[in-house]
Amino acid sequence: MDDLFFTGGVFGGTRGARVVPLEKGVFPLDHECELEKKDYLNCQKTSGHQSETCREFSKKYLHCRMEK
Repeated sequence: MDDLFFTGGVFGGTRGARVVPLEKGVFPLDHECELEKKDYLNCQKTSGHQSETCREFSKKYLHCRMEK
């Protein structure tokens, strides 16, 4: 039973392991819906981050991502 604590814990995790984030732009979705993303983010900036105002841009962006 003591071996579990030395081999990564009870659930097999590696506590204390350093997590390295993925590089920006490694997923295809990062590039395929660029126009929709820019439109949505621009709307957010100009509307003071009021999500209701940008609902249509959000729908277009999410629809693009769902199709890919």
